[in-house]
Amino acid sequence: MSPDRSSRKQTLMTSQHLDRRTFIGQTAAALSLSALGPRLSAAMQDPIAETPARRRIAKAVKLGMVRIDGTLLDKFRLLASLGFDGVEPDSPSDLDRDELIEARDDAGLTVHGVVCSTHWSHPLSHPDGDVRAHCVAGLETALRDAKAYGATTVLLVPAVVNKEISYADAWRRSQVEIRKVLPLAEELGVKIAFENVWNQFLLSPLEAAQYVDSFGSDHVGWYFDVGNVVNYGWPEQWIRILGPRILKLDIKEYSRQKRNDEGLWKGFNVELLEGDCDWPAVMKALDDIGYAGWATAEIPGGGEERLREIAARMDRIIAS
Repeated sequence: MSPDRSSRKQTLMTSQHLDRRTFIGQTAAALSLSALGPRLSAAMQDPIAETPARRRIAKAVKLGMVRIDGTLLDKFRLLASLGFDGVEPDSPSDLDRDELIEARDDAGLTVHGVVCSTHWSHPLSHPDGDVRAHCVAGLETALRDAKAYGATTVLLVPAVVNKEISYADAWRRSQVEIRKVLPLAEELGVKIAFENVWNQFLLSPLEAAQYVDSFGSDHVGWYFDVGNVVNYGWPEQWIRILGPRILKLDIKEYSRQKRNDEGLWKGFNVELLEGDCDWPAVMKALDDIGYAGWATAEIPGGGEERLREIAARMDRIIAS
């Protein structure tokens, strides 16, 4: 591993352990960057070389986006060669833990987080207790895998609302189940990060902030998906309200014009920087709250050339 990559990894791992309550105790969620400067300087020794000096954001992809024949090591080496800093696998999965750790170490790539793979098929809001228990078990496995990989978060969709599952029940059931897992998260030192997805739950940033705060724990926070908000809001507004609750970012794009012309889900069929995400405004909002950490692409992947293009577009976004 090169000295630069090693320094960058240390920077990011340190920044993820900043105390969220310390930030919340400030006079406003949208803190100025100048006020946060000394705190960030103390937490991180070196800036990330490829980004503007004021930003400490590294780029990653979901592991499933790497579409090449080969081993985990082949995939990790490819990502590292293209300038990615990290990767995020699913758990539970059929991945071999030891193989993944060996690939991580050989390629010098950070496994910064893990995505819980049971939250859609077995939601924590389901009326059947056995279904919820299946998701809880999956979340526990994901937390243990995250600890083994050196990851700092597990991405979780906290609940699903539909005609059969009421909003109130989704709130209550998910809170009960997540509280069962919090002691393990605290023991392992891994945070549970709730993602905003089209699950008909936590539909505003004010409500999302309330949901996070209701746990009274530094081991829960928000995994902010920029593109998922564009259909019904403005990401920069969410960022300023969620503030230091934001633990990590998912990067995708959305086009309202494609939505209007072709249908709701077609809005995602647009390349980064070619939709309606106002990336300069998003980056300014992140600067204002002092965000430092990971930005992970969650878009259609591919082979080497496709991943190279994604890396280049992410670099342009981060430098906006």
